[in-house]
Parts: sequence; structure tokens; C-alpha cells
Amino acid sequence: MHERPADDLHPLTRAQFEYALKKSCKMRLIAFSSLLATAVLSVTAVAVAPRGESDQVVLGDPALTAGVPGVGLLTPKALDAWLKDPANHQTLKVQLPAGLDAAEANIYIPENNPMTRAKIELGRQLYFDERLSSDNTISCASCHDPLQGYGAETAFGIGVRGQQGGRNSPISYNRILSKGQFWDGRAGSLEEQAVGPVGNPIEMGNTHAACVDTLKNIPGYKKQFDVIFDDGVTIDNVGMAIATFERAIVTGPAPSDAYEAVKKFETVFADDLEYLDEEPELKAKYTKLKKATAESPMSESAQRGMILFSGKANCTACHAGANFTDEQYHNLGVGMAADKPDLGRYAVTKDKKDWGAFKTPTLRNVAMSPPYMHDGSQNTLEEVVDWYDKGGHKNAGLSDKMKVLKLTDQEKADLVAYMVEGLTGDFPVVNQGRLP
Repeated sequence: MHERPADDLHPLTRAQFEYALKKSCKMRLIAFSSLLATAVLSVTAVAVAPRGESDQVVLGDPALTAGVPGVGLLTPKALDAWLKDPANHQTLKVQLPAGLDAAEANIYIPENNPMTRAKIELGRQLYFDERLSSDNTISCASCHDPLQGYGAETAFGIGVRGQQGGRNSPISYNRILSKGQFWDGRAGSLEEQAVGPVGNPIEMGNTHAACVDTLKNIPGYKKQFDVIFDDGVTIDNVGMAIATFERAIVTGPAPSDAYEAVKKFETVFADDLEYLDEEPELKAKYTKLKKATAESPMSESAQRGMILFSGKANCTACHAGANFTDEQYHNLGVGMAADKPDLGRYAVTKDKKDWGAFKTPTLRNVAMSPPYMHDGSQNTLEEVVDWYDKGGHKNAGLSDKMKVLKLTDQEKADLVAYMVEGLTGDFPVVNQGRLP
């Protein structure tokens, strides 16, 4: 996200702000003013960001993505000091933020690409650097922009010379919980995914060889690659660095996490709730959980939507688990009425069951990244709910999870309220400047 003090905006406020932003020109002016104020505050945040020496870290810690300490241009002196600090080369033992941590068993970090602070920082620089493209106009962030929920507001990704891709830009956060990447899962890892766009003629329009040559001729990059990797600047190492940065981008606790914790407590201790005064430790825990919901409140509409989400609306058939995705591929009927529909996963596997199937995206922070679906055909969450309510578009490969829901208008509004209010948490503070 744009640079700001870690506690400057609360998740609920930001969710409502971003969602309204898509609909109102007036809100865009307010957003611009807010961005200017935030930029001023972020200079201080970056300058004083604490650098822990422990190898135990919770992802989302702003110190991991704040950049090399200092302000202004990234000088050789600052870079040398950064690279000489042994703490920046320790292999990190990562934990996920509260709520998302229930998916900790799904963390995937390849053995040959451990996370370090220095590698996260190198990946951060590369992620925002347009010099990776053939004409110095496109970076990873062009289609996966922190200011647009790590996606893009356009239906399709826009690459060099204004060329348009064929699919909506997938979000690039919480990817540490996934092996297969892209809507069709054609990349088996983040490392593979990260370098794909560099050589794609529509996206960055470069060659891997030319990209490597460019980086070798930038002293600050060459120095970092030589210190971090045994074989210096290679396209594989570019992918490893960007992937490491992307694994550090995770969503923070959302209001639904607090409400779910209370719900679980009340279910487990249903018979004991009226006797909590006799169990001080249990009562203290319950009081703490209830306090968390009061600090991250959801409207009554959103609370009803939370019940619908796992009930009548059947959302958890695919959007399951702590990251609200089953990481599987499903045919929802989106785009299947076209004369030549996008066949999705089938183009990769040639397996009939994958006909027209696309990967289930996470719903965490979903309000921040319209438009929706693999073709960007649905501009609002209201449209998404309507699509599911009618059971999608009938076709030979339609998922058996798609059912006509017969939701009332109020139930639809409640579902949207839950996704906007309940599933939105903070992104890490990320410094988008200070490149070599």
C-alpha cells in the first residue's frame, strides 16, 4: 500500500474509503489529498523504521518492506551499510498475521529460496522498477499496484505501448500460501511467475537476456545480486528476489477474524458461558475476544452477511479456509457464452474437468481490487453476488458447486457488506521509491 504510519488507517475505514473511491470523482480528490499527507508522514516512517535482529518475524511488519534506511536517493554508502549488516542475510522464520495464521501449514517457501531481509528488499526494488521492461514504462506494480489493491482497475492488464492482455490482473498478495500462479495455474511457483511477464511481448515486452544486461549495468543492482546470490545477476535470481518480496505481502487481521474467534469460543464453551464468573481465566479470554470485535466492528448487515457466507450463499464451497480460497480451479460460466471462450486451466492440462475453469482468488481485501473475475467483466461486488445468485452461465463444464441461490435483495446487500467490512485488513507499509 502507499507509505504511511502503520496505525494511520484502520482496516474498516480503508475498505469503505477504497470501495467508495471507485464510484465517486469527489472521493478521488479526497484520496489524492490523503496520499499527499501520507507521503509526508511516510518519510519519517521509513527513516526511523526499526530493524530487528531476530530471525523470527511476523509478515506484515513494516520494517520488512520499508526499504533501505534513509530518505531520498539510494546512495552507494547506504546500500553498502545495508549489505554489510549480517542481520539482513539471516534466513527468516516467518509467521503470518493473526487470522491468516490459521493457514500457516500452507506456507510455501522453496528450499533453494529462503527469505532474508536483503532479498525482500532487492525484490521490492525490482517490483517497482520500470527498467525491467523493454521501454522503461512497465513494472510489476503497473498491473499489481498497491494503490489498487495489488491489482489494476482495468479489465485487462495494460503492457508496453498500451497493449492489452487477455485477462484481468490477479492480485499479488497472500501468495506465500500458494504454489500455482496465474488464473490458470500455469506457473508452478512465484519464482516462475515473476519472470514470465518480463519476456511476454504484450506485458513488459523484453527478453530475459536484455533484462539481465540492464540490471548488470546498474551498479546498485549488481552489488546486491553479487552479495545475495552466488551467481550474481541471472533471470532466475530476478525471479527469486521478486518472489521473496511478494511472499512478504500479506493481509493483516480483518474484523471477521475477531468475530470468528468469538463464534468459536461460544461454540466450544456453549455450556459454560453462564458460569464464566466462576472461571476467571476463561472469562478473561472471552472478554479479550469480545473487546477485539468492539475495536473492529461490523455493521448488523455485515454480521448477517457473515452468516449467509457460510450458509445459504454457499460461498465457502470455494472460498474456504483462513485465506478464503480453496486454491482450486472452477468453471463459473464467466465468459463461456463467447464464440471462442477462454478455456482457462484446460489450456494447461488438457483435462476435460478443467474446461473453462479458473483459480479461486482470495476474498481477503477483495473490496480493494475491482473489477472481478478472470476477464474483469464484473465491476462491482454487487454484480459478483448477482452472478452467483443466478447460478452462473450454464455450460457443459459448469462447476457442480454453482447453484441458483434465490437470495433476497437484502441478503445480497448483507453479503456485500460482509466482504467490504469484514474481510478487509491492512496491507504492509511498502516503500515504492529508493531504487538504485
